[in-house]
Amino acid sequence: MNILFVMYDQLRFDYLGCTGHPHLRTPNFDRVAARGVSFTNAYVQSPICGASRMSFYTGRYVSSHGAQWNGHPLRVGELTMGDHLRAAGMDCWLIGKTHMKADAAGMARLGLEPDSVIGARQAECGFDAWIRDDGLWAEGPDGFYDERRSPYNEYLKAKGYPSQNPWADFANAGIDDDGDIASGWMFANADKPANIRQEDSETPWLTSRTIEFIDQAKAKGAGPWCAHVSYIKPHWPYIVPAPYHDMYGPNQVPQALRAEAELDDPHPVLGGYHKSPIARAFQREEVRQKVIPAYMGLIKQCDDQLGRLLDHLESTGQMDDTMIVLTSDHGDYLGDHWLGEKDFFHQASVKIPMIVCDPRAGADATRGTTCDALVESLDLAATFIETAGGTVPDHIVEGRSLLPWLRGETPEWRDYVISEYDYSARPICTELGLEPRDARLFMLFDGRWKLIHAEGGLRPMLFDLETDPEEFHDLAKTGAHQAEIDRLYGHLAQWGRRLAQRVTMSDDAIKAGRGGSSRRGILPFLVDGSEVPGELTAKFRGPAGERYTDG
Repeated sequence: MNILFVMYDQLRFDYLGCTGHPHLRTPNFDRVAARGVSFTNAYVQSPICGASRMSFYTGRYVSSHGAQWNGHPLRVGELTMGDHLRAAGMDCWLIGKTHMKADAAGMARLGLEPDSVIGARQAECGFDAWIRDDGLWAEGPDGFYDERRSPYNEYLKAKGYPSQNPWADFANAGIDDDGDIASGWMFANADKPANIRQEDSETPWLTSRTIEFIDQAKAKGAGPWCAHVSYIKPHWPYIVPAPYHDMYGPNQVPQALRAEAELDDPHPVLGGYHKSPIARAFQREEVRQKVIPAYMGLIKQCDDQLGRLLDHLESTGQMDDTMIVLTSDHGDYLGDHWLGEKDFFHQASVKIPMIVCDPRAGADATRGTTCDALVESLDLAATFIETAGGTVPDHIVEGRSLLPWLRGETPEWRDYVISEYDYSARPICTELGLEPRDARLFMLFDGRWKLIHAEGGLRPMLFDLETDPEEFHDLAKTGAHQAEIDRLYGHLAQWGRRLAQRVTMSDDAIKAGRGGSSRRGILPFLVDGSEVPGELTAKFRGPAGERYTDG
């Protein structure tokens, strides 16, 4: 059994055909859904790329692994999916993006060289890197956003694109009416085709690299393997090559999901985000009319490239030997709730698509079904460990295997999901006069009620998704739902007391070690020895040796 773990960056849960989008057709996502299970209540552990991905890769909550923001290193020694899978006999490869920054100081302290096997894995989030490209090769007055070499940029140069940064000049830019670069950074250019051959754009490029990986693994007889195929799209810049740039138009842009009530005395953090540049841009309807069709085009291209992967697995006889997982690291507001990007906890941001297809016969009963259990992104790590034949180390991995759901079982399950967000790097932290350690938000959702707790002495937020599925009305402002707030705070306190850091000793190891010291002669607190079996005191009984007490 191999695992093809495919992640799309910033893909909303409701922008697929199989999840009910009214205009966007995604036959290949639907094809996997028809062979597997779609989890309709899947949530990320943080609505920001880096922190979310580190939870996927470690199987741990954000406050457990500690990498709470983009560019915050995952501490050296933190166990990841790759470590767990290799211990179970499965290789674990990266093809694409991780958004992970290595703990260089920690590696230096331990003498780990980046070019050693262990050092390279520490620097690549526990993966063996087939090819890594985090995708944002922006350049400004102070240099490149990402200082590493871009394999994708090197590919474009080899294909003849005449630029030192063809990612910026061709893959993510069109041409304006004067023949100048029309950068994808500007939303006004989102309706232009990217100035690149479609087959050379980012999504087809990574698909080709994935096919190369699959072919070489088959040729070598390698396996089993887990391949994390991590696409940068449909993440911004919102620009896509022809023919995808004009497949959708303004008549297919849904009305923004927002209400004036959301602007009436909003929570201070949410109100601050309403005023951010990205929110102000998406509050303009002309921006939505250009960006959303491009976003849909990017998703359609992703679907077509998924079709290439599925067809290749079928043609090479590997479809029945490969678990396929399709998901996203977070969503995209696209103007809903007066917001852009993904920096809060509405469904558009924190809820994700998650489709799991297990080809084994044990999953036959659930093919083509949906599951509404409360699922967290960190559940995938546990699922993959169990799929590889390992035992989930539940003192380390905080997620739960989804395999029972795939088999049609109803396991004992969680009552709520958690997501966390550290906004200390955002201007709103300074505007609210908060110290970085207080600029933290916690979401708890029990399937109906959604509580958002804010550190720093700020009030909570509360939504009832049964009566207000659009999440327009913050009930914490009314003072009429204190009982629900108190109940949910009880759950949050329970979660906060979880065992998160005793990662070097499992419960089973502790149980097995009980009494071991007594069998090795450590017998404190005895009155006369009769309290324990005689064999434990045998070494301390019998004739004394030569007497020294008389001097």
